[in-house]
Amino acid sequence: MEVRLAEHAGFCFGVKRAVDTVYEQIKIGKNIYTYGPIVHNEEVVKELADKGVKVLASKEELMSLPGGRDFRADPCDAPCPETKVIIRAHGVSEEIYRILEEKGLECVDATCPFVRRIQKKAAEESDKGKHIVIVGDPGHPEVEGIVGRCKGPVTVLESLQEAEEAVFLDKEELCIVAQTTFNYNKFHDIVEILGKRGYNGNVVNTICNATEERQRSARALALEADVMIVIGSRHSSNTTKLYEICSEVCAHTYFIQTLDDLHLALPKAVRLVGITAGASTPNKLIEEVQNYVRINF
Repeated sequence: MEVRLAEHAGFCFGVKRAVDTVYEQIKIGKNIYTYGPIVHNEEVVKELADKGVKVLASKEELMSLPGGRDFRADPCDAPCPETKVIIRAHGVSEEIYRILEEKGLECVDATCPFVRRIQKKAAEESDKGKHIVIVGDPGHPEVEGIVGRCKGPVTVLESLQEAEEAVFLDKEELCIVAQTTFNYNKFHDIVEILGKRGYNGNVVNTICNATEERQRSARALALEADVMIVIGSRHSSNTTKLYEICSEVCAHTYFIQTLDDLHLALPKAVRLVGITAGASTPNKLIEEVQNYVRINF
């Protein structure tokens, strides 16, 4: 039996950059917080928690932190020397930056550059009076951060049905962007529906290249495999999309978060087991799963 890893799997550039940023700050030795989980992977977050990194789960928790000197009273004052807040890879709204500045807290921005590009584009087009349409998960922190950059009307569409039912004003100009980790094919289907309904606007494909490559290579492997294993967090948007894509072409697709979740009873007829992993899945975990499957099946 062959065990094969998808050509593109595991940590993407933005996630690696964010995680590396936290480890760099740990070496400095300050009281470190991340605004939200730095990435959507419980194992990574737990490992960082063991090193003293705390997670701020909400705006209210951020506001409750002891502040530094008041920037509003004296912009030259230095931030609080004991506390450092790291912005997660998914980015945040302008409001969070404003709170950090007003409280005088030192901030390290680990927002993925691809996410930052969408935030900038959405803000610019919103300033021009366009209605921003974000194709993505409305509850995802990346999408919430993009919404928080828009000054005018903004709509989030996650499904084909929502695209069919969405109503915009006559002659209203749209700017359509996508969550970086959204399903590439689904994004184009939603854009096509809006086009057929006669809505006017420009489309900016902001799904990052790493996401497209990961989805394409996962699907290609799933088409060949008898069994597919998708590794990643249940809270990870890009991992969930990988599972959906693999499930469409491989009936025996399994979604696991850790090696403890892997309970396979493979028949002898299985020729190929394929493995892929979300952008927040560390290589160590991928290797553990690969080795376990090779040794035990």
